[in-house]
Order: sequence, then C-alpha cells, then structure tokens
Amino acid sequence: MNIRKITVNRFLALVALAGMLQVSCQQQPIAQTNTTASSEANTTTSAGATTDTTTDVYAGVEFDMPRVQEPTIPNNSVSITDFGAVGDGLTKNTEAFAKAIDAMAAKGGGRVVIPRGIWITGPITLKSNINLHAEAGALVIFSANFDDYPLIYTSFEGLNTYRSISPINGKDLENVAITGKGTFDGSGDAWRPTKKSKLTDAQWKNLVKSGGVVSEDGKTWYPSAKSMKGDSKDNFNVPDFKTKEEFEAVKDYLRPVMVSLVNCKKVLLDGPTFQNSPAWNIHPLMCEDVTIRNLNVRNPWYSQNGDGLDLESCKNSVIYDNTFDVGDDAICIKSGKNKDGRDRGIPTENVIIKNNIVYHGHGGFVVGSEMSGGVKNVHVSNCTFIGTDIGIRFKSTRGRGGVVENIYISNIDMINIPTQAISFNLFYGGNSPVLDDTQSSETEKRDERLLPVTEETPSFKDIYMRNITVAGADEAVALQGLPEMNLKNVSIENSILKATKGITAVDADGIKLKNVQVITEKGPALTIYNSKNIAVKGLKYKDGQEQVVRVLGPLTKNVTLETKDFKDASKQVSKGKDLSASALKVE
Repeated sequence: MNIRKITVNRFLALVALAGMLQVSCQQQPIAQTNTTASSEANTTTSAGATTDTTTDVYAGVEFDMPRVQEPTIPNNSVSITDFGAVGDGLTKNTEAFAKAIDAMAAKGGGRVVIPRGIWITGPITLKSNINLHAEAGALVIFSANFDDYPLIYTSFEGLNTYRSISPINGKDLENVAITGKGTFDGSGDAWRPTKKSKLTDAQWKNLVKSGGVVSEDGKTWYPSAKSMKGDSKDNFNVPDFKTKEEFEAVKDYLRPVMVSLVNCKKVLLDGPTFQNSPAWNIHPLMCEDVTIRNLNVRNPWYSQNGDGLDLESCKNSVIYDNTFDVGDDAICIKSGKNKDGRDRGIPTENVIIKNNIVYHGHGGFVVGSEMSGGVKNVHVSNCTFIGTDIGIRFKSTRGRGGVVENIYISNIDMINIPTQAISFNLFYGGNSPVLDDTQSSETEKRDERLLPVTEETPSFKDIYMRNITVAGADEAVALQGLPEMNLKNVSIENSILKATKGITAVDADGIKLKNVQVITEKGPALTIYNSKNIAVKGLKYKDGQEQVVRVLGPLTKNVTLETKDFKDASKQVSKGKDLSASALKVE
C-alpha cells in the first residue's frame, strides 16, 4: 500500500471514530441480541433471541404473513484477536477475519467476536452458521485500497453486471447474522465521485488537494482516472460493456454495496451501525427470511447512490426499530431492472416495515424504480420521516414491466418534506427529488403518448394508505400513472396533509379519498386530470378557500364529490373546458 493509501486509511479511521462517538450519544436500540455463547457448548440457539422488544411485528398485518425464521447459530465463540487481529487502526486484519470465520465454520458454526478497537480490514466473506458480532466500541473500517476488492459477477441497480466485491459479502448461505452494538464503516468517501455543488468551497479545495482527478468542466471530483473514465451520463451507474476486461479498465468506478447477501436463507442484522458505504449500504438480494432491526444506517447526505437498505427480490422479511440518515433512498423495495429483472422473475413479497425513523434521504419508504420482477404484500406502519426529500415514494418508467400491488401504509408522520409527501412517478428518469446543477426535470416530464401495453409496461395498483400526517411539504400528494396503464386503486383515508400545494391525480383510475384534510397555501386542495372512477368523501380544507377542487382533461370520467363537503360547490369546484358534461357528479 502506498503512502497516500495509508494516509487515507488513517484519516478515515479518525473520521469514522468521530461518527461512532456521535452515534453512541443517540438513542440506543430497544431490542438487543441475547447470544451469549460458549466455545465449549454444542447446542444451537437462535442468533436473534431478544430480551425485550416494543414492536409487535405481526399485529395488524393485512395479508397472510408467515413468521420469519431467524437463524440458529451453534454456541461456539471465538475472537478475531485469537487469530492475530490488532485493533490499532493501522494494522490490516483481513487474514485474521478470514481465519476466525473459517475456524467457526469448521466447527459447524458459531459467533465471531470483534472486540472494542479500530479494526482495518479488506472484504469480509461470511459463511453459513456464522454470527459476526461487533461488541460495543468495535469500529471496523474497510480498506480504502481498491486493489483489495476484485471484480465479481453480480447484480447492481437490478442489472447483471461486474462490480467490485462488497466489504461484507455472502452468497448461497443459510443461518447468517451480523449483531452487536459496534460500527462498520465502508470508507465510502474514498470511492465516491463528489459534485462540487454538494460541498463548501473549503471542503472542495481540501478534497481536490487529497488527490484524485477533477472532470474537465471542474464540477466533479473522482478518486482516480479509472473512476472518471467509467462515468458516462448514459450508463446510469452500470456501464453497458460486454467483456470483463472492459469493466477492469474502469474498476475504480464500480463502487460496491457495503453489505451484499445473495441467495441466503435466515438472515439477521441486529444492532450495529452501518455507515459510509461506497454505494448502497445494505443489499439483501434473492434472500428468504430476513430480519433487520435495531440498526443505525448512515451515509453522508451528498453520497451518490448512498441508499440505506435495498431489499431486492426477497421473500418474508421484517424491518423494524431502525434509524436511517442517508444520501439516497432510505428503505427501498426492488426486484430487478428491465429484461434482467423480468428474466429473474422473483418478486419482493411478504414484507413488514414498522417503527423506523428516517432523517435525510431521497425517500423514506420507496418502491422502485427497479421493480421489474414485481412487488406484493408489503405492510408499512408507525414510521416517522423528518426532512426526507419525499416521504412515501413509488417510481418506475416505461420499459421496466412488473406489477406492484397490495401495499398497505398506515400511521406515518412526516415533517419538513421539501417536495412531495406522497409521490407516484411513472416517468422516473433517475433524478433526485431535489435537482442539482447537473440534472434537468426534462428527463422525467410527462409524455402523453398512448403506447401499446406490453411486458415492459409497469403496473401499480391496490395501494392503501390511512392515518397519514404531513406537517409541512411542498406538495401533499402526486398521483401520476401512465396514459396506457393508469395508476389503479389507490386510497387515502383519515389523513391530515399540510403542504404548499395539494393533491394532484393524473392518469389515475379508482382513486378514493375519505376523510382527508388538505391544508394548502396556494392552489386547489385537489386537482384531477385525465383520470376516472374518483370518489371523494369527507374532504376538508382551510376555511374560506375559494377553489377547492379542479377537474379537467378530455379522458376524465366518473368523478364523484359530496355536496356536503362544500359551502358552495358551484364556486368551489371548477371544470376544465375540455371536460365532458357527464364526467363529474356532485351529490
């Protein structure tokens, strides 16, 4: 490792330690693992046994949900220090981690303990029947030397591709856990391109001085020339190359997700902090029986593709009592992208998401945009979104295909949402909700062409929301389907939505609003365009509002409003000139 790599590693160790100390001052998880193990015992116990939990995970779930099976781990235990690991923030401990895991695997499994200290390491490859347990005060920092991360064939952003191996990785495993109160730091700042617009002048100058290269236009810093070579506006993070050699030439650009678990059964993540990932933070792919609880998941707000959790093509999962503060979507449900996702054909199904807090993120709870294998049976409740760009976010685009259905969302609190509190965008082009100087809304604007419905047409339907409280957003709700495949059967009940602008429904079919209060600063509470089968009951709005509902569009039909919701419907409900005479009923 050259002098610069050593310096970077030491610097990252200090930064990560500061982050860990900050986290230690935050509220600690309620439920903790009770996995006291003896190296002499041979019986097996659940790696996820808990002494206390405030979350009744399965209560109130609207669909048949099997109990998620947690891993059972043999009662063996070993410390990484038994294999020569040194927690001084200087020594690379890759070999010690591998030997400790191998030793436990040879015994049939057990707990690999990471004691308090600063542990530098390359990638950690997990095995079946292993619980990687980071004790309180343990800080694992992954090496900033890109040579430690060989390319592997995997999936990223829903596409089959080559990517650098993940800092924590496992494939085709059963009974695997990561537990404890320690911290895992992915050294993401060493990997990520950074836009000048995201930093202060002083931060930008310091970053440029640290090494790397700057783009010709002076707007983006890259960690290396290889990284800059891989960046192209038309590849959307996954280069369209044919050979491994082409990927090797831009290897530094191929940032890994931090935790990659592929095709695993009985997975538990309970307790640690995962932070500063090169790309996505936690990525279970094609896994079954996944439990994710009591985590602190953190990335810098400016981190590109710095998602918190991406649950992709997984079956039977519970996600609860976690905190997210990240650079992209926080809790995201996916199932593959375009043809690769359709060919895989594995939906994400049977998911419970409860009692999570999201601070910064592009979206609090998100479905898509890679949902080509489908998403069904998802329950989301008792979550709080504080300052997320969008609160509840559904996104896709033509070409994806896939069906999203049976989504139940309740008891959600949001505040200080800078864009939409609830958003359905079927024209998603890859932009973040809050555009920066390199993005344009033109890439995601509505296209009114009526295209043929094929396997590439995405479908969102049967989505139910109730008890949603929004105490401040730019826009309350944006419901936008496709002209050829309307957004179908979406209901919002018993909710209070305070925002600058109200609810908009475009290319939607079967929208129900019941007992919804929409408090706006400008414009109508509800706008309907080219939508049908709309039923509104118990609509409330601010006193004295002159225009409450606006209905327009030549394709709009069967819109029903209640007379009692208005003081004077003839004045408070406006009709577009292109609206048919029978499209609207106020009764």
